[in-house]
Amino acid sequence: MDWVQGLNQAMDYLEEHLAGEPDLREAARLAGCSAYHFQRMFSYLAGMPLSDYLRRRRMSLAAEDLLAGEKVLEVALKYGYDSPTAFNRAFQGVHGLPPSKAKAGVPLRAFPPIRFHVTVKGAVEMEYRMVKKEAFRVVGLSSPMSHDLEENFRNVPALWARAAQENLISRLVPLMDPEMPGLLGISDCGGEGEYRYLIAVATSAPLPPGLEEFTVPACTWAVFPGSGPMPQAVQELEQRIVTQWLPGSGCEYANAPDLEVYLSPDPQNATFEVWLPVVPKEK
Repeated sequence: MDWVQGLNQAMDYLEEHLAGEPDLREAARLAGCSAYHFQRMFSYLAGMPLSDYLRRRRMSLAAEDLLAGEKVLEVALKYGYDSPTAFNRAFQGVHGLPPSKAKAGVPLRAFPPIRFHVTVKGAVEMEYRMVKKEAFRVVGLSSPMSHDLEENFRNVPALWARAAQENLISRLVPLMDPEMPGLLGISDCGGEGEYRYLIAVATSAPLPPGLEEFTVPACTWAVFPGSGPMPQAVQELEQRIVTQWLPGSGCEYANAPDLEVYLSPDPQNATFEVWLPVVPKEK
């Protein structure tokens, strides 16, 4: 399938650039999506963050180089570690011993390159609908997002906590457009600029002091309903969408923001929708 081929081309690119710093945007281009979406797909499919996988692969190759007689400092520089201390920490974190102890007869750990394949699992139905929507304006509060997906899993809930503490939600709800109800969590990560996450509502009301506005571009979204305690419930639904629905859908990521639409934002039992921006896959 095309999406598998794209992912594996991206993995080949990363493997060829382990000595140095691979360009995640190029890997994402090969996979047919943005760098943010590529990291998210990888994390959900591989069961680990991309940064962890790259570190494990580098340390696997570093162990081979040390066994071949290369010096510790040379190997550290080869795999992008300017500081011997940082290389020592990374190597010990993977192998359980410092690089100076890597020699014949000492147990080391090998992490082979990942290849993706189609695997058919037990069928579990997923309810969804397709929504085509023109561009619309939102108003709210934003925070920068990291290019490290795992860091965002911590930062985004922290922004929601800040919004609750500052009574942002009570300010936004009266502004809500009835044609697009719900409190929105917007991941603006599809372009080449800085990533950011917004807590906002769709509205035509004047911009309140201290808030900002953003235009969500016209797009088609695949919309999936969900419910449960936050943030686990929305993260688990997003994982199912990427690993179970997207591969066989005939769609791929569009260059538009992901939307979380919270219809009942009770953190213990939220009712929400995940809006995934999609375009038909090229034949």
